[in-house]
This record gives sequence, C-alpha cells and structure tokens, in this order.
Amino acid sequence: MPPAPIQTTVDRPGAVINNPIHGITLMFLSTFFFAAMHAVIRYLTEVMHPFEAAFFRNATGLIFLLPWFLRYGLKPLHTDHFKLHLWRSLVNVVAMLCFFYAVSITPLAEVTALGFAAPIFATVLAALVLGETIRLRRWTAVVVGFIGTLIILRPGFAEVGLGQLLVMTSTVFWAVALLLIKQVSRYDSSITVIAYMSLLQLPLSLLPALFVWTWPSLDMVPWLLALGLLGGVAQWLMTESLRVADTSVVMPLDFCKLPWTALLAYLAFAQVPDKYTWIGGAVIFGSALYIAYRERQVQTDGRSTR
Repeated sequence: MPPAPIQTTVDRPGAVINNPIHGITLMFLSTFFFAAMHAVIRYLTEVMHPFEAAFFRNATGLIFLLPWFLRYGLKPLHTDHFKLHLWRSLVNVVAMLCFFYAVSITPLAEVTALGFAAPIFATVLAALVLGETIRLRRWTAVVVGFIGTLIILRPGFAEVGLGQLLVMTSTVFWAVALLLIKQVSRYDSSITVIAYMSLLQLPLSLLPALFVWTWPSLDMVPWLLALGLLGGVAQWLMTESLRVADTSVVMPLDFCKLPWTALLAYLAFAQVPDKYTWIGGAVIFGSALYIAYRERQVQTDGRSTR
C-alpha cells in the first residue's frame, strides 16, 4: 500500500478557521503583491526577453520550496499521478510564457482585467471536457463575462493587438491548468502539487529561454529575486486567506488587483487605463465571482443531501 499523501494545515478539514476579517486582510495584501509582481515583470521585460524572465520566475520560486523539503525530505514528491502533474506544469508554462510576453507589450491594467476571465473559461471547459452539469444561472454568468471581455477589447472599434490575444490565450491555458489542479488535488496534497509544479516548470521554461538567452547583469539580480519573493508571498497570502475564511467572503477582494495594478502602472510606467478597462474588468470579475459563489452553493447543497 503506498504511503498516504502528506497532509498540511490547508489539507486537514479541522484546520479551517472561520475568521473573515483575517481572511479579508490576507487576500487584500495578496492583491498588492500580485500587482507588484506584475510591475516587476514589466520592468524586467524591458531589459530581457519575457521567456527568460519567466524562467527566472520559476528558478527563484524554488527558493521558497526549500523549507518544505528541509521539513519533509522527499516525501512531497510521492505521487501515483505523475502524468497529471506533468500535463499541469506543461499547460501552466504555456500560460506563463504567453502572460509574460503580454505584460511586456500590453498595459498592465488591461492584462489584469482580462485575466479575471480564467474561471469563466474553466466553467466552459468543465462542461465541454469533463461533462460537468452547468445550469442556466452559471451559463448566464459566462455570457456576461464574455461581454465584459468584449467591452475591453472592443473588436471592430479598436485594434485587437498581439498583447490582447496573448492575454486571452494565457487565460484559456490557465483555465485548463485550473481543471488539472482540481483533478490532481483529489489524490495529492497541496505540498505535492506545488512541489511538482515548481520542479517541472523549471526545465520546461528553460527550453524556450535558451533560444533568447542573455546573461542578466548584476544589477538585475535583486529584481529577479524580488520576482520570486513577490510571487511566493502572494501565493501564500492567497492560500492562507482561503484557509481561514470562506471563498465567498475573501474572493471579492481579488478585484483589488486592478486598482493596485493601475496605480503601480501609472507611477512606474505612466500607463493610464481607459474607462473600458475598468468597466469590462468589473463585469468580468462580477461574473467570475458569481460562478464561484454558485459552485460553492451547489457543493454545499450536495453535501447537505448526502
């Protein structure tokens, strides 16, 4: 019999704490760190190729795995579903490469607003690929979300450039990654999922980076370390917020990514988002939030009838 997967505080049901104020605070802080990471990506991609920046994001991110391996040894790497981890990492790398390239040529606030569409695409893919039952209310939310993307892109009224197309491509691939995460999380702990993601994405992102490789100068090293630090802290804050409070309580704070990103983009790069980005972003986020709320409600109703 294979050993049971490692259980973390996130994995144990008894570790869930009902502390809405703490959860809201953590989610709010995470949105700032995500926005700051995107600003650092934009800065780095002005002096290095986006593919190389994506590789260093994965490389510096490994630093934050060291405490886990020091505590658990190689136990986090035990899995009977390596292929799922490999596919998830491959899809995630494609999403990351598209996203980094998009950030280098597209206004940051617009990238953030369009990125809210990932749960919408995930809902569609869950129905088409996994055969999940999606009822009228969630399909309505999906349609509203696509209307939000059209408000931002305004096809026929404004040119839809390579950056916008890359953001949407990244969002679709991230939606696929979300479904794969959902599948593999049924079998493995969160530590195992994150460990394989970090370890596998490093060589997968190195391959495209080698074709555009230039050695970063010493003055870029602090920024590369900051990239990994900001990403690691943002992920931890978001995970903790979901642990200590209900998803429906903390997820509305995720929209704070947009104003944080708009502020940093203005201060660092003199980028000013137009009204369509704000309106479309709000519509997309509202749709994604409703989808998350309905999915949780359906799961709750299902448990109550067992």
